[in-house]
Amino acid sequence: MLEFNDRGLIPAIIQDVSSHEVLMLGYMNKESLKLTLSSGDVWFYSRSRHELWHKGETSGNFLRLKSIMKDCDSDTLLVRAEPTGPVCHTGNRTCFFEQLETQDLE
Repeated sequence: MLEFNDRGLIPAIIQDVSSHEVLMLGYMNKESLKLTLSSGDVWFYSRSRHELWHKGETSGNFLRLKSIMKDCDSDTLLVRAEPTGPVCHTGNRTCFFEQLETQDLE
């Protein structure tokens, strides 16, 4: 059984199925997870907009589902997907492109 947090969400790490590069982190609720499994496209729950979010709906850069694994505590998902374009809203291939600096902690 999956362990959703007190807001009904579970973190989902998105990994490129071919390169194994980590592309992004999103959150899923039960409904977005069911939509992901049934549609073959990755869906999330937007914590800022408080609504379901079909990745690529506005940008055209979809994530095509290949597999989903749960971690040993069943509280995090690893979603392996095939991106159809850049994943980050900035246009970068991945959301992880900035090195953490000491001043980021201030």
